Formats: sequence, C-alpha cells, structure tokens
Amino acid sequence: MIRLGLIGYPLGHSLSPRLHQAALESFGLEGEYRLYPIAPEDQDGLAALVGRVRQGELDGLNVTIPHKQNVIPLVDDLTPEAREIGAVNTLYRQGGALIGHNTDAPGFLTDLQRFWQPAPGDERRALVIGSGGGARAVVYALLRDGWNVTVAAVLLDQAAALVEALRAVAGQQALGFVPNEREAVRAVLEGTRLIVNASPVGMTPNVNASPWPEGLAFPPGATVYDLVYNPPETLLVRQARQAGLRATTGLGMLIEQAARSFECWTGRLPAREVLWNAVEG
Repeated sequence: MIRLGLIGYPLGHSLSPRLHQAALESFGLEGEYRLYPIAPEDQDGLAALVGRVRQGELDGLNVTIPHKQNVIPLVDDLTPEAREIGAVNTLYRQGGALIGHNTDAPGFLTDLQRFWQPAPGDERRALVIGSGGGARAVVYALLRDGWNVTVAAVLLDQAAALVEALRAVAGQQALGFVPNEREAVRAVLEGTRLIVNASPVGMTPNVNASPWPEGLAFPPGATVYDLVYNPPETLLVRQARQAGLRATTGLGMLIEQAARSFECWTGRLPAREVLWNAVEG
C-alpha cells in the first residue's frame, strides 16, 4: 500500500488526488493520495506530518501554498534544484534520509514550451507576478532558459529575498522586482513577451480576482501563463484572451510536476495521456 498526499492550505481546489490515483491505477499499484490541509500558522502540525514520511508511515508528499518554504528546515537534505530555488514541492525518502525536491520548475518550463515558444531572435523578457515558492520555481526555470525576468509582487521583502537568492542563477541576465501596482508595472513592460501569474490570486473560490493591475493594458503580442488551474478559465486568462493574447492556465504544469513527483516516489513515470484523461474526462 503506497501512501501519498498533499500538504497545503486551502486544498479544496486541488486536482492532485485524481492525478495520482490515475497514476497508481495505470501501474496496477495499490495506494491512496490524500489531502492534508495544514493552516499557515500550524508549524507543529506541519512538522508532525513531515515526520510521518521520515518514519515511513507515508511514502511521499507534495507541498503547495503556503508551505513550500516552510518545510525546508524539516528535511534532511535538498536536491540541487530545490536548494537553488529555495522551495520544495516534493518530499520523499532516500535511504534513511528525508529529501526535499522541486518538480515545479521543470514542470512549468515543459508545459510552457508545449504551449508556446518565442520565435528565434525574439527578446526573452518576462514578468512574473508573485514572490512565493511557486514564483521562485518559475523564475529559476526562466533564468535557466535564458530569460530576463522582472518580479511584480505585493510582498516586497519576499520579492527582494527571491531576487537575492536567485542572483547567482541569473548570471548576466537581468533580474529585478517592482511593486505589483499599475504605474510600477507599466514602467517595466516594454518588450515583455511573457507574463506569468505565480500567485494564488484568482484561484477557486476567489474566481473574480485578477493579479493584473486594474486599468493597465497588456503589452501587445505577449503570452500569458497563469499557474492557477482551477477555475478552468481564470479571470486573468479571460482578460488576456479578450485583449487578443495567447493565454493558458497551469493545468499542464500541474500534470508535468505530478508525473515527476510520482517518479520520485515509485520509480515509475506515468503516461501524460493517463493524467490528462484523469482531469479532463
């Protein structure tokens, strides 16, 4: 019996149980994937749940908002990617050690490239909204792929910490941050080809919210990628499409990161078709 699950808060919107149950069934594995809502302030509850993986009561966990950075002090070691990103979305045992890993970054980049790639010679300039663990993974992936990145954030101390943590990854590429306010964002929009929402704004049940500053026009010809996947069309995606832009939610990223997490736990990589059918069927 393989026991897996997801730590986060809130979790009512999550499609992860459907994905991982389908993955288990596709390999004929007996198991379960449960939701473990842990409130942001419940550090004791978080530590106790993570400890169950170390003790072998659970075989692995995913980690989502707001705990992708909170779990770091609770693990024995980080993979190189998780260490550079400074955020964890996957916990698994290796030998007697509890390992923190990040499958968000490759999951995001794989799905972005499936959806859209800039033309050769196009300037690679991206705006990433948000400054939490998801934003760290996105910024890391974009920097590794040769993009210049500006972070637009509400929590400026958190954004400053993100930029400082990833400065070595940026190398010669531009990396900075601005407040997520209309005039501040307008000042850095010229030449932006990609806008990524890596914040939870617009996620069920708050479906009438958008992270895009009110009254600000989108840069012409840009592509919009919203990590939020529930609802199936977020307000940000709808706004972008109404402006004539390519736009998608993060459902493909959810699938890609889930497949990689499942491989960490079981050594088996599920077919993407199986996972897509689980959430679209």
